[in-house]
Amino acid sequence: MTSNDITKGILKAIFYVIGASLLLLFLFKIQTIIVYILVAATISLIGLPIVNFLNKKLKFNDTLAVILTIVALMGLLTCLVSLFIPLVIEQSHNLSLLNITELQTSMESLNQKIISYLSNKDIDLAQSFTKNSIFSKIDYSVIPNFLNSIISGFGSFSIALFSIVFISFFLLKDSKLLQHGVLTFVTDRNVEGTKRSMNKIKDLLSRYFVGLILQITILFIIYTIVLLIFGVHNPIVIAFLCALLNLIPYIGPVISAFLMTLLTMTSFIGSDFQTVILPKTIYVLIGFIIGQFVDNFISQPYIFSKSVKSHPLEIFLVIMIAGILFGVIGLILAIPVYTVIKVILKEFLSDNQIVQKLTKGI
Repeated sequence: MTSNDITKGILKAIFYVIGASLLLLFLFKIQTIIVYILVAATISLIGLPIVNFLNKKLKFNDTLAVILTIVALMGLLTCLVSLFIPLVIEQSHNLSLLNITELQTSMESLNQKIISYLSNKDIDLAQSFTKNSIFSKIDYSVIPNFLNSIISGFGSFSIALFSIVFISFFLLKDSKLLQHGVLTFVTDRNVEGTKRSMNKIKDLLSRYFVGLILQITILFIIYTIVLLIFGVHNPIVIAFLCALLNLIPYIGPVISAFLMTLLTMTSFIGSDFQTVILPKTIYVLIGFIIGQFVDNFISQPYIFSKSVKSHPLEIFLVIMIAGILFGVIGLILAIPVYTVIKVILKEFLSDNQIVQKLTKGI
Protein backbone atom coordinates (compact mmCIF):
# COMPACT_ATOMS: atom_id res chain seq x y z
CA MET A 1 0.00 0.00 0.00
CA THR A 2 1.45 3.33 -1.09
CA SER A 3 1.39 6.61 0.80
CA ASN A 4 -1.05 7.89 -1.80
CA ASP A 5 -3.51 5.09 -0.99
CA ILE A 6 -3.19 5.79 2.74
CA THR A 7 -3.86 9.49 2.15
CA LYS A 8 -6.92 8.69 0.07
CA GLY A 9 -8.19 6.32 2.78
CA ILE A 10 -7.73 8.94 5.48
CA LEU A 11 -9.45 11.61 3.40
CA LYS A 12 -12.29 9.21 2.64
CA ALA A 13 -12.75 8.37 6.33
CA ILE A 14 -12.73 12.07 7.22
CA PHE A 15 -15.32 12.70 4.50
CA TYR A 16 -17.58 9.96 5.90
CA VAL A 17 -17.23 11.30 9.45
CA ILE A 18 -18.05 14.84 8.36
CA GLY A 19 -20.99 13.59 6.28
CA ALA A 20 -22.39 11.51 9.14
CA SER A 21 -21.97 14.43 11.56
CA LEU A 22 -23.79 16.81 9.22
CA LEU A 23 -26.57 14.28 8.75
CA LEU A 24 -27.01 13.83 12.50
CA LEU A 25 -27.01 17.62 12.97
CA PHE A 26 -29.63 17.98 10.25
CA LEU A 27 -31.83 15.30 11.83
CA PHE A 28 -31.44 16.99 15.22
CA LYS A 29 -32.54 20.32 13.78
CA ILE A 30 -35.64 18.84 12.16
CA GLN A 31 -36.51 16.51 15.04
CA THR A 32 -39.93 18.16 15.40
CA ILE A 33 -40.78 17.35 11.78
CA ILE A 34 -39.58 13.77 12.29
CA VAL A 35 -41.88 13.44 15.31
CA TYR A 36 -44.80 14.78 13.22
CA ILE A 37 -44.08 12.20 10.52
CA LEU A 38 -43.83 9.34 13.04
CA VAL A 39 -47.10 10.35 14.74
CA ALA A 40 -48.79 10.71 11.35
CA ALA A 41 -47.47 7.29 10.31
CA THR A 42 -48.89 5.80 13.51
CA ILE A 43 -52.27 7.43 12.86
CA SER A 44 -52.22 6.13 9.30
CA LEU A 45 -51.57 2.60 10.57
CA ILE A 46 -54.50 2.92 12.97
CA GLY A 47 -56.77 4.42 10.31
CA LEU A 48 -55.76 2.02 7.54
CA PRO A 49 -58.27 -0.73 8.53
CA ILE A 50 -61.05 1.89 8.55
CA VAL A 51 -60.05 3.16 5.10
CA ASN A 52 -59.90 -0.40 3.75
CA PHE A 53 -63.34 -1.14 5.20
CA LEU A 54 -64.84 1.97 3.60
CA ASN A 55 -63.15 1.17 0.30
CA LYS A 56 -63.92 -2.53 0.03
CA LYS A 57 -67.17 -2.92 1.95
CA LEU A 58 -68.94 0.39 1.35
CA LYS A 59 -67.31 1.14 -2.04
CA PHE A 60 -66.21 4.67 -1.12
CA ASN A 61 -63.49 6.25 -3.25
CA ASP A 62 -60.05 6.77 -1.70
CA THR A 63 -60.37 10.49 -0.98
CA LEU A 64 -63.80 10.22 0.66
CA ALA A 65 -62.73 7.18 2.70
CA VAL A 66 -59.64 9.01 3.98
CA ILE A 67 -61.60 12.18 4.80
CA LEU A 68 -64.23 10.21 6.75
CA THR A 69 -61.51 8.31 8.60
CA ILE A 70 -59.67 11.48 9.63
CA VAL A 71 -62.95 13.17 10.61
CA ALA A 72 -63.82 10.12 12.75
CA LEU A 73 -60.40 10.14 14.44
CA MET A 74 -60.55 13.92 14.97
CA GLY A 75 -64.06 13.58 16.37
CA LEU A 76 -62.83 10.94 18.78
CA LEU A 77 -59.94 13.19 19.84
CA THR A 78 -62.32 16.14 20.32
CA CYS A 79 -64.63 14.04 22.48
CA LEU A 80 -61.72 12.87 24.61
CA VAL A 81 -60.42 16.42 25.08
CA SER A 82 -63.91 17.68 25.96
CA LEU A 83 -64.16 14.97 28.60
CA PHE A 84 -61.16 16.40 30.43
CA ILE A 85 -62.62 19.92 30.65
CA PRO A 86 -65.10 19.03 33.44
CA LEU A 87 -62.32 17.29 35.38
CA VAL A 88 -60.05 20.34 35.16
CA ILE A 89 -62.90 22.67 36.16
CA GLU A 90 -64.04 20.49 39.05
CA GLN A 91 -60.54 19.92 40.34
CA SER A 92 -59.88 23.66 40.12
CA HIS A 93 -62.86 24.15 42.44
CA ASN A 94 -62.55 21.14 44.74
CA LEU A 95 -58.77 21.19 45.08
CA SER A 96 -58.39 24.89 44.25
CA LEU A 97 -55.73 24.54 41.62
CA LEU A 98 -55.65 28.33 41.35
CA ASN A 99 -55.96 28.92 45.11
CA ILE A 100 -52.83 27.59 46.74
CA THR A 101 -53.95 28.28 50.31
CA GLU A 102 -57.21 26.40 49.91
CA LEU A 103 -55.51 23.53 48.11
CA GLN A 104 -52.95 23.18 50.89
CA THR A 105 -55.73 23.31 53.50
CA SER A 106 -57.65 20.53 51.71
CA MET A 107 -54.62 18.28 51.43
CA GLU A 108 -53.62 18.91 55.05
CA SER A 109 -57.18 18.02 56.08
CA LEU A 110 -56.83 14.69 54.25
CA ASN A 111 -53.43 14.24 55.87
CA GLN A 112 -54.89 14.79 59.37
CA LYS A 113 -57.69 12.31 58.72
CA ILE A 114 -55.16 9.65 57.71
CA ILE A 115 -53.04 10.36 60.81
CA SER A 116 -56.13 10.23 63.04
CA TYR A 117 -57.14 6.89 61.59
CA LEU A 118 -53.64 5.43 61.98
CA SER A 119 -53.43 6.72 65.57
CA ASN A 120 -56.35 4.51 66.51
CA LYS A 121 -54.62 1.51 64.97
CA ASP A 122 -50.92 1.97 65.57
CA ILE A 123 -49.32 4.96 67.34
CA ASP A 124 -45.82 4.30 65.99
CA LEU A 125 -47.17 4.01 62.45
CA ALA A 126 -49.03 7.29 62.83
CA GLN A 127 -45.92 9.08 64.09
CA SER A 128 -43.89 7.69 61.21
CA PHE A 129 -46.52 8.84 58.72
CA THR A 130 -46.57 12.31 60.32
CA LYS A 131 -42.79 12.69 59.97
CA ASN A 132 -42.66 11.35 56.41
CA SER A 133 -45.93 12.72 55.06
CA ILE A 134 -45.66 13.64 51.39
CA PHE A 135 -48.31 16.34 51.77
CA SER A 136 -45.95 18.49 53.86
CA LYS A 137 -43.25 18.24 51.18
CA ILE A 138 -45.38 19.22 48.18
CA ASP A 139 -44.61 22.57 46.56
CA TYR A 140 -48.16 23.64 45.68
CA SER A 141 -46.97 26.70 43.75
CA VAL A 142 -45.93 24.49 40.82
CA ILE A 143 -49.57 23.65 40.05
CA PRO A 144 -50.69 27.04 38.64
CA ASN A 145 -47.33 27.29 36.85
CA PHE A 146 -48.03 23.92 35.27
CA LEU A 147 -51.49 25.08 34.16
CA ASN A 148 -50.03 28.25 32.66
CA SER A 149 -47.50 26.20 30.71
CA ILE A 150 -50.33 24.06 29.34
CA ILE A 151 -52.26 27.14 28.21
CA SER A 152 -49.18 28.66 26.57
CA GLY A 153 -48.62 25.38 24.74
CA PHE A 154 -51.98 25.47 22.95
CA GLY A 155 -50.45 27.53 20.10
CA SER A 156 -47.75 24.98 19.44
CA PHE A 157 -50.30 22.20 19.78
CA SER A 158 -52.46 23.77 17.06
CA ILE A 159 -49.53 23.87 14.63
CA ALA A 160 -48.58 20.30 15.49
CA LEU A 161 -52.17 19.09 15.07
CA PHE A 162 -52.53 20.72 11.65
CA SER A 163 -49.19 19.31 10.48
CA ILE A 164 -49.99 15.79 11.69
CA VAL A 165 -53.48 15.80 10.14
CA PHE A 166 -52.07 17.10 6.84
CA ILE A 167 -49.36 14.43 6.69
CA SER A 168 -51.77 11.69 7.83
CA PHE A 169 -54.20 12.55 5.03
CA PHE A 170 -51.65 11.89 2.30
CA LEU A 171 -50.20 8.82 4.02
CA LEU A 172 -53.69 7.34 4.17
CA LYS A 173 -54.62 8.44 0.65
CA ASP A 174 -51.45 6.98 -0.81
CA SER A 175 -50.34 4.10 1.37
CA LYS A 176 -47.24 3.72 -0.82
CA LEU A 177 -46.07 7.30 -0.24
CA LEU A 178 -43.90 6.51 2.77
CA GLN A 179 -42.60 3.42 1.03
CA HIS A 180 -41.52 5.43 -2.01
CA GLY A 181 -39.71 7.87 0.28
CA VAL A 182 -37.75 5.06 1.93
CA LEU A 183 -36.97 3.36 -1.40
CA THR A 184 -35.28 6.56 -2.56
CA PHE A 185 -32.37 5.73 -0.27
CA VAL A 186 -32.26 1.98 -1.08
CA THR A 187 -30.00 0.39 -3.67
CA ASP A 188 -31.64 -1.37 -6.64
CA ARG A 189 -30.75 -4.88 -5.48
CA ASN A 190 -32.53 -4.34 -2.14
CA VAL A 191 -35.70 -2.73 -3.49
CA GLU A 192 -37.86 -5.86 -3.58
CA GLY A 193 -36.75 -7.00 -0.13
CA THR A 194 -37.43 -3.55 1.29
CA LYS A 195 -40.93 -3.53 -0.26
CA ARG A 196 -41.74 -6.90 1.29
CA SER A 197 -40.38 -5.75 4.66
CA MET A 198 -42.39 -2.53 4.67
CA ASN A 199 -45.60 -4.32 3.72
CA LYS A 200 -45.07 -6.83 6.53
CA ILE A 201 -44.18 -4.06 9.00
CA LYS A 202 -47.27 -2.09 8.02
CA ASP A 203 -49.48 -5.15 8.51
CA LEU A 204 -48.00 -6.11 11.91
CA LEU A 205 -47.92 -2.58 13.34
CA SER A 206 -51.42 -1.83 12.10
CA ARG A 207 -52.71 -4.88 13.99
CA TYR A 208 -50.58 -3.93 17.00
CA PHE A 209 -51.94 -0.38 17.27
CA VAL A 210 -55.52 -1.59 16.75
CA GLY A 211 -54.83 -4.14 19.50
CA LEU A 212 -53.64 -1.35 21.80
CA ILE A 213 -56.88 0.52 21.21
CA LEU A 214 -58.77 -2.65 22.14
CA GLN A 215 -56.60 -3.01 25.26
CA ILE A 216 -57.28 0.58 26.34
CA THR A 217 -60.99 0.16 25.65
CA ILE A 218 -61.24 -2.95 27.87
CA LEU A 219 -59.44 -1.21 30.74
CA PHE A 220 -61.52 1.92 30.23
CA ILE A 221 -64.76 -0.05 30.53
CA ILE A 222 -63.60 -1.90 33.67
CA TYR A 223 -62.35 1.27 35.37
CA THR A 224 -65.48 3.23 34.45
CA ILE A 225 -67.77 0.55 35.90
CA VAL A 226 -65.75 0.43 39.14
CA LEU A 227 -65.69 4.22 39.56
CA LEU A 228 -69.40 4.54 38.76
CA ILE A 229 -70.31 1.87 41.31
CA PHE A 230 -68.54 3.72 44.13
CA GLY A 231 -69.66 7.19 43.10
CA VAL A 232 -66.29 8.74 42.24
CA HIS A 233 -66.60 12.11 40.49
CA ASN A 234 -65.81 12.27 36.75
CA PRO A 235 -65.47 8.48 36.41
CA ILE A 236 -65.24 8.49 32.61
CA VAL A 237 -62.35 10.96 32.51
CA ILE A 238 -60.40 9.27 35.30
CA ALA A 239 -60.96 5.83 33.76
CA PHE A 240 -59.75 6.97 30.35
CA LEU A 241 -56.68 8.71 31.73
CA CYS A 242 -55.68 5.67 33.81
CA ALA A 243 -56.31 3.33 30.86
CA LEU A 244 -54.21 5.56 28.59
CA LEU A 245 -51.30 5.51 31.05
CA ASN A 246 -51.28 1.74 30.65
CA LEU A 247 -49.52 2.32 27.31
CA ILE A 248 -46.35 2.84 29.36
CA PRO A 249 -45.36 -0.74 30.29
CA TYR A 250 -44.87 -1.50 34.00
CA ILE A 251 -44.53 2.17 35.05
CA GLY A 252 -47.91 3.26 33.65
CA PRO A 253 -50.03 0.99 35.87
CA VAL A 254 -48.17 2.24 38.97
CA ILE A 255 -48.88 5.85 38.03
CA SER A 256 -52.50 4.94 37.24
CA ALA A 257 -52.94 3.30 40.65
CA PHE A 258 -51.57 6.38 42.44
CA LEU A 259 -53.69 8.74 40.31
CA MET A 260 -56.88 6.74 40.81
CA THR A 261 -56.25 6.55 44.57
CA LEU A 262 -55.63 10.28 44.85
CA LEU A 263 -58.65 11.30 42.75
CA THR A 264 -60.88 8.86 44.63
CA MET A 265 -59.82 10.36 47.97
CA THR A 266 -60.28 13.92 46.76
CA SER A 267 -63.75 13.08 45.46
CA PHE A 268 -64.83 12.48 49.07
CA ILE A 269 -62.57 15.08 50.70
CA GLY A 270 -65.30 16.33 53.06
CA SER A 271 -66.37 12.87 54.26
CA ASP A 272 -65.20 10.78 57.20
CA PHE A 273 -61.93 9.02 56.44
CA GLN A 274 -62.57 5.71 58.23
CA THR A 275 -66.16 5.12 57.10
CA VAL A 276 -66.15 6.67 53.61
CA ILE A 277 -62.77 7.63 52.13
CA LEU A 278 -60.76 4.55 53.12
CA PRO A 279 -63.38 1.87 52.23
CA LYS A 280 -64.19 3.43 48.86
CA THR A 281 -60.50 3.83 48.02
CA ILE A 282 -59.83 0.18 48.88
CA TYR A 283 -62.77 -1.01 46.77
CA VAL A 284 -61.64 1.13 43.82
CA LEU A 285 -58.12 -0.29 44.11
CA ILE A 286 -59.54 -3.83 44.12
CA GLY A 287 -61.37 -2.98 40.89
CA PHE A 288 -58.15 -1.53 39.50
CA ILE A 289 -56.29 -4.77 40.33
CA ILE A 290 -59.02 -6.79 38.59
CA GLY A 291 -58.58 -4.61 35.50
CA GLN A 292 -54.83 -5.17 35.58
CA PHE A 293 -55.35 -8.91 35.99
CA VAL A 294 -57.56 -9.00 32.89
CA ASP A 295 -55.05 -6.87 30.98
CA ASN A 296 -51.93 -8.83 31.96
CA PHE A 297 -53.31 -12.35 31.56
CA ILE A 298 -55.88 -11.94 28.77
CA SER A 299 -55.54 -8.74 26.72
CA GLN A 300 -51.76 -8.38 26.42
CA PRO A 301 -50.93 -12.03 25.58
CA TYR A 302 -53.61 -11.98 22.88
CA ILE A 303 -52.36 -8.70 21.40
CA PHE A 304 -48.71 -9.72 21.40
CA SER A 305 -49.33 -13.18 19.97
CA LYS A 306 -51.70 -11.99 17.23
CA SER A 307 -49.94 -8.76 16.23
CA VAL A 308 -46.18 -8.72 16.86
CA LYS A 309 -45.95 -12.52 17.10
CA SER A 310 -43.50 -12.53 20.02
CA HIS A 311 -43.35 -14.55 23.22
CA PRO A 312 -44.38 -12.62 26.40
CA LEU A 313 -40.96 -13.31 28.01
CA GLU A 314 -39.25 -12.02 24.88
CA ILE A 315 -41.39 -8.87 25.01
CA PHE A 316 -40.65 -8.40 28.72
CA LEU A 317 -36.88 -8.51 28.18
CA VAL A 318 -37.05 -6.16 25.21
CA ILE A 319 -39.13 -3.63 27.16
CA MET A 320 -36.83 -3.78 30.19
CA ILE A 321 -33.70 -3.27 28.09
CA ALA A 322 -35.29 -0.40 26.14
CA GLY A 323 -36.45 1.20 29.38
CA ILE A 324 -32.96 1.04 30.90
CA LEU A 325 -31.35 2.50 27.77
CA PHE A 326 -33.91 5.13 26.72
CA GLY A 327 -36.25 5.67 29.67
CA VAL A 328 -40.01 6.13 29.27
CA ILE A 329 -39.77 6.74 25.51
CA GLY A 330 -37.96 3.43 25.20
CA LEU A 331 -40.72 1.65 27.12
CA ILE A 332 -43.37 2.99 24.77
CA LEU A 333 -41.48 2.40 21.51
CA ALA A 334 -39.83 -0.90 22.45
CA ILE A 335 -42.38 -3.26 20.91
CA PRO A 336 -42.97 -1.39 17.59
CA VAL A 337 -39.23 -0.86 17.02
CA TYR A 338 -38.44 -4.47 17.94
CA THR A 339 -41.08 -5.66 15.49
CA VAL A 340 -39.56 -3.55 12.71
CA ILE A 341 -36.08 -4.90 13.47
CA LYS A 342 -37.32 -8.51 13.43
CA VAL A 343 -39.01 -8.07 10.04
CA ILE A 344 -35.90 -6.47 8.52
CA LEU A 345 -33.62 -9.17 9.94
CA LYS A 346 -35.83 -11.93 8.56
CA GLU A 347 -35.85 -10.37 5.11
CA PHE A 348 -32.13 -9.68 4.76
CA LEU A 349 -30.51 -12.20 7.16
CA SER A 350 -32.89 -15.14 6.84
CA ASP A 351 -30.02 -17.65 6.59
CA ASN A 352 -28.72 -16.83 10.07
CA GLN A 353 -29.79 -19.46 12.65
CA ILE A 354 -30.31 -16.93 15.46
CA VAL A 355 -32.47 -14.76 13.20
CA GLN A 356 -34.49 -17.81 12.15
CA LYS A 357 -35.28 -18.60 15.79
CA LEU A 358 -36.12 -15.00 16.71
CA THR A 359 -38.35 -14.43 13.71
CA LYS A 360 -40.15 -17.75 13.77
CA GLY A 361 -43.84 -17.22 13.02
CA ILE A 362 -43.48 -13.84 11.31
